[in-house]
Amino acid sequence: MRSHPDDVSVVIAYYYEDFPAGEVVEFGDRLVTAEEIVAFAKDWDPQPFHVDAEAAKDSQIGELIASGWHTGCLLMRMMCDAFLLDSASEGAPGAEEIRWVKPVRPGDRLHARRTTVSARTSRSRPTLGILEFHYDLMNQNGETVLVMRGTSFMRRREAAP
Repeated sequence: MRSHPDDVSVVIAYYYEDFPAGEVVEFGDRLVTAEEIVAFAKDWDPQPFHVDAEAAKDSQIGELIASGWHTGCLLMRMMCDAFLLDSASEGAPGAEEIRWVKPVRPGDRLHARRTTVSARTSRSRPTLGILEFHYDLMNQNGETVLVMRGTSFMRRREAAP
């Protein structure tokens, strides 16, 4: 396991075989603050309802909310901390779906659920597995705030013969 973010001598804990189809895992715990919502939005999504609590009162939600992109970044960080940084990940070709289901507000506490939808060995590169994941990011009330579905490449412990 990784002992420090700058440690390059990482022991790989998770390979393709550690993500069987049908597996459901919950992870993460992140309190979202108004300060981080505003800081992210000022740099990346400076719409009034993300950067100004007073201006947000005139929006359809009526209060300050996190950018959907910020919410996606929070999920990505939780994924890195929970398993990606300790895995044999070879990246991903992209996300097939991402939806912002409910707004994330200051004071929300988020956690994630990962479901392995499918797992198969790459035909062209048998040293790699192809994993399809479905993610639900939920708030402290168990309400889904973000849904994401994507494919990941992961090295196999042993290549197929």
